[in-house]
Amino acid sequence: MKGSLLLSQRAQAYPASGIRKMAALAAQYQDTINLTLGEPDFDTPVYIREAAKRALDEGYTHYSPNAGMPGLRDAVARRCQAFWPGYTRDHVIITAGALEGMTLTFMALLNPGDEILVPDPCFSNYYGQAILVGARAVPVPTYEENGFRIQASDIEKAITPKTRGIVLNSPANPTGAVLSREDILSIAQVVRRHDLWVFSDEPYDALVFDGAEHFSMAQVPEVRDRVILLNSFSKTYAMTGWRVGYAVMSDPAYITKLAQLQEGVVSCIPTFVQVAAAEAFRQKRSVDAMVRAYARRRDILVDGLNQIPGFRCGRTAGGFYAFPNIKAFGKSSQAFAEELLEHARVVVIPGSVLGAMGEGYLRIVFANSEENLREALRRIDRYVRSAYPQLAAAS
Repeated sequence: MKGSLLLSQRAQAYPASGIRKMAALAAQYQDTINLTLGEPDFDTPVYIREAAKRALDEGYTHYSPNAGMPGLRDAVARRCQAFWPGYTRDHVIITAGALEGMTLTFMALLNPGDEILVPDPCFSNYYGQAILVGARAVPVPTYEENGFRIQASDIEKAITPKTRGIVLNSPANPTGAVLSREDILSIAQVVRRHDLWVFSDEPYDALVFDGAEHFSMAQVPEVRDRVILLNSFSKTYAMTGWRVGYAVMSDPAYITKLAQLQEGVVSCIPTFVQVAAAEAFRQKRSVDAMVRAYARRRDILVDGLNQIPGFRCGRTAGGFYAFPNIKAFGKSSQAFAEELLEHARVVVIPGSVLGAMGEGYLRIVFANSEENLREALRRIDRYVRSAYPQLAAAS
């Protein structure tokens, strides 16, 4: 039929982004403060940009091996040796961000009809990447009373004969939850009992606050052979647009197969980008400065939200997201987010677009200037006190 899109079932099933929907709505308004974008507002540090420029001048403009350049793979392996001293370059593949690493490993390890467990709420692309390989992502509820940390008992309840693995994300998007060592060890017992794969998505691993510890499933010897460690340079080094990340597995034979799949997807990551990524590991000053800034901004946002009638917000342990409870307003999170856009000119993400357990919450990004955060809080507070006087009176 003329005008129809003759799409595959997978293309039709791939979920539309609720985050993009809010961005499209926001485009209709002027003078908005956008607190939706899940990326650092910092520029990539100068020393990394300079390394890329030098690499271009030195001719790093050709193909690299599908698995990545040896120097970068060595650098990634050294970083991951904090989890297990046995990691070498042969355990590492360089990918187009952590998401492509997840896609490759889903392609390699999941069959059509398999199920993969994901936290609810979560980064919504987990559902889409499962669809791309014919698998199904099954949500496992997380709860505010547990700090949104996924629990081993809830994972066990969701397991069926079709379950092949679980996605863990700590620190988590959208909740900022950081799994404790005890959480990980409990989940490891379930993983071992049911012989599951663990897709450990860790792009926020360096962004933890108040002495919180990032503990990876890759640190648990009993299940290390079932762990796919996924990470990127995007959040830690403010390199979202560079599209470079990595996947790490304890058996090099899997990396060989992933490299073969990479040949058919992107061939390789640009070589000058890989040179710059290796340089990123050489110092932590810029990372430490960003983490300190995020901690200040988190405090501004969380403390400010808790002063606004109807909001209740825990103190984020990691990442750069706040996930306030807005159930007191008696509105869906989509409706309330649209109210804030229309009347306060502040753009936030409804928690419902990130999973059923996100209903009644908002995702608010504090990777923004302190000035913008304070102004956003002022606008939200002014609107809420005028539109919900009963909440204001009760506060």
